[in-house]
Amino acid sequence: MSSDFDLVIRKGHIVDGSGSPGFDGDVAVKDGRIATVGTVNGRGVEEIDAKGLLVTPGFVDVHTHYDGQATWDQRLQPSSWHGVTTVIAGNCGVGFAPCRVADQDRLIRLMEGVEDLPFPVLKEGLPWNWQSFPDYLDSLQSRAFDMDIGLQLPHAALRVFVMGERGANREAASAEDIAQMAALAETAMHAGAMGFSTSRTLNHRTSDGQPTPTLTAAEDELMGIALALGRAGKGVLQFVSDFADPVTEFAMMRRLCERSGRPLSFSLAQSPVAPLGWRKLLDLLEQATAAGLPMKAQVAARPVGVLLGLDLTLNPFSLHPDWPKAASLDEQRRSLADPDFVARLIANPPAKGNALGTALLHRWGDMYQLGNPPNYEPLPETSLAAEAMRRGVAYEVVAAEWLRAGMIYVPFLNFADGDLDAVGAMLAHPDTIPGLSDGGAHVGMICDGSFPTTLLTHWARDRSHGRLPLEHLIKRQSHDTARAVGLADRGLLAPGQRADINLIDLAVLALLPPEVAHDLPAGGRRLLQRAAGYRATLVAGQITYRDGEATGLLPGRLLRGGTSG
Repeated sequence: MSSDFDLVIRKGHIVDGSGSPGFDGDVAVKDGRIATVGTVNGRGVEEIDAKGLLVTPGFVDVHTHYDGQATWDQRLQPSSWHGVTTVIAGNCGVGFAPCRVADQDRLIRLMEGVEDLPFPVLKEGLPWNWQSFPDYLDSLQSRAFDMDIGLQLPHAALRVFVMGERGANREAASAEDIAQMAALAETAMHAGAMGFSTSRTLNHRTSDGQPTPTLTAAEDELMGIALALGRAGKGVLQFVSDFADPVTEFAMMRRLCERSGRPLSFSLAQSPVAPLGWRKLLDLLEQATAAGLPMKAQVAARPVGVLLGLDLTLNPFSLHPDWPKAASLDEQRRSLADPDFVARLIANPPAKGNALGTALLHRWGDMYQLGNPPNYEPLPETSLAAEAMRRGVAYEVVAAEWLRAGMIYVPFLNFADGDLDAVGAMLAHPDTIPGLSDGGAHVGMICDGSFPTTLLTHWARDRSHGRLPLEHLIKRQSHDTARAVGLADRGLLAPGQRADINLIDLAVLALLPPEVAHDLPAGGRRLLQRAAGYRATLVAGQITYRDGEATGLLPGRLLRGGTSG
């Protein structure tokens, strides 16, 4: 007997991405598309019993940095372990195209500094079989992945390509420079770029400490590029900013969006320096969207922070003159178990005035044990400083013990109040979308590609207060993120939509502790974080993962310009 469908998912609890209440039913797949949702009377070549499982659209992550990894790896992990079926890379104004041969190392150093991707990894891993942005897309077109990937045109690469050393040194762009950047941007959009990204934050620096080339780019430069996207009629604008003057900065972004007619998103987080600044930006955003402007804020699902550990980029003692940097991990652990060694760390601290040490490595009151399962909303009374005070010992004593046991978590954005109430308000706001996971980046300090799992576990199920509806969160991470970057063919379980689907056992869904792997080019290290509870993930109707393990199928492809894959 012939089958009516390629695959039928039976008796699952369907949360379809529309925001409507979930319902029990079936989903049928044919030729990589969803054929029927509800009651399916026909048979499938393969049938899956989804009773007791959540059936959702595949998740769309609009803020990743797989620009390099996609050139040497087919599995875009860790994101693909967390139900993500489409990613957008080329964020924060950094990337590898366009690029002249002479500037390759410069762009590598920028990515190393901004996104913590080691120079040797990128030096060995990048094939550099491109110079123009269209050539870069062509180089990825022939590759197969475990999900779809789209690329944005990064401002820093574009600026250096056109202006050379002047661009890298943040000199003002001339009218001719702007015209050249605009022409290249328009060409990139027609070639399939998903949009254009830029950075205006002092937090983004090259590995030798220089600010990102785009930090002080003037409005006429940004407007020239934005208008080029407007002429192309394609692409989104993505901004990262310190918002030192939120009113002035937002007004500029509003003008760019208004004049170009292109959708614009910006990163929104609670800063410890201005804990209420996010509210002002949301007020300004509400005014803009009420006027009909297509603007969104990207928000993180948990604190933006770093992990400290012996096998990671940093630990609390990295800058101490007595720290045995060259020793093995076992030797370092033995040193930390030696009271005399710890006493030397206490007696001989790093020189004062070290910005990194002051800003991060000695913030004892902001350090927490990550734990198993990982806890990303720790109570203030569980901080390292609080533990040291309870025991009447030096901070370094506790830090040494915690380092021997595992990783230390240091949240520095979205945690100014000692909780995630601000994040909850951002996630609930109608003008926001989930973002900022940085999948593929910060490989020695952060592992936030797991944000989609945090949405479902912490925010929909586990938090003691302020939980958000499951249907709302799934809509945000699938339908809304897809539409925000111009993808109308996914993010919704409906006939004709791409069959990107998750089957999730919500009762057991959990984040696992991050682990260190040495599987990057040149033996490079990276943090990876898995999840339990994803029973299956489908991309274009093909099962790419079962119970967290890759099946070997690679149906994902390069996305071009918001078109279907």
